[in-house]
Amino acid sequence: MKGHIYKSNEVSSTGYVKWTDEENDIWATLVKRQSEIIKGRACDEFMEGLRILNFSAKEIPQIPDINKALNEYTGWGVEPVPALIQPKEFFTLLANKKFPAATFIRIREELDYLQEPDIFHEVYGHTPLLTNQDYADFMEEFGKIALKADPKDRRKLFRLFWFTIEFGLLKTKDGVKAYGGGILSSIGETQYCLTKTPEVLEFNTLEVLRTPYRIDIMQPLYFIINDFSDLFKILDQDVLAILDEAKKLGDYEPKFPPKDIIIDDNSMGSMKC
Repeated sequence: MKGHIYKSNEVSSTGYVKWTDEENDIWATLVKRQSEIIKGRACDEFMEGLRILNFSAKEIPQIPDINKALNEYTGWGVEPVPALIQPKEFFTLLANKKFPAATFIRIREELDYLQEPDIFHEVYGHTPLLTNQDYADFMEEFGKIALKADPKDRRKLFRLFWFTIEFGLLKTKDGVKAYGGGILSSIGETQYCLTKTPEVLEFNTLEVLRTPYRIDIMQPLYFIINDFSDLFKILDQDVLAILDEAKKLGDYEPKFPPKDIIIDDNSMGSMKC
């Protein structure tokens, strides 16, 4: 059954959105419950980013306010976009230090999950770590590399983004922590990812590029890095050459049940490929 159809809110010439009371209440509900769940599960860098950005607990943050803080730390910013944008536009924004965010928030009936990334996912899940230089540099360089890739290869290349920026895990002195925005904006995935149920592998670029994923399930497999500096080391390699090798070797057998349509190749949400 098809879920609610979302449409981005209008953005003023100065970058502000007139959010309704209901939309702000939904943000407040999401922030309150997620703030409790991430304790002890989110990495320190994410928690520090939350402190820096100091999101309101009652109202959806305005993009110009977020951008002022991000620009001070890493030169990044958030770019308001429609619910769906083309892959080339997505990668172009990243290459220019702009993180795309659709200006809508999920309805109350879909608090736990929605397939399209909303303002809560993008802003709460991703922007805190955009205060971290290694994370921000990885995003920028990934965008540049993706623009050089053959368009038909971008879906496979996006696996590097998926298993890091969206669903990455990090080794720390206090144990394994989450840093992926797809994890830390999801009440279910935040708890599930650190259980014994999913498989966790050391990050390897070739392995990641051969690993399929689905967007609509708890991830059966996560990849873990040792330090945020590892992110940029990934892109110090000849990624497009490794991508060619991955194509020759072929994909691994999926660790999830089949689905008729996994990902739309022709358009993407503000974060999904």
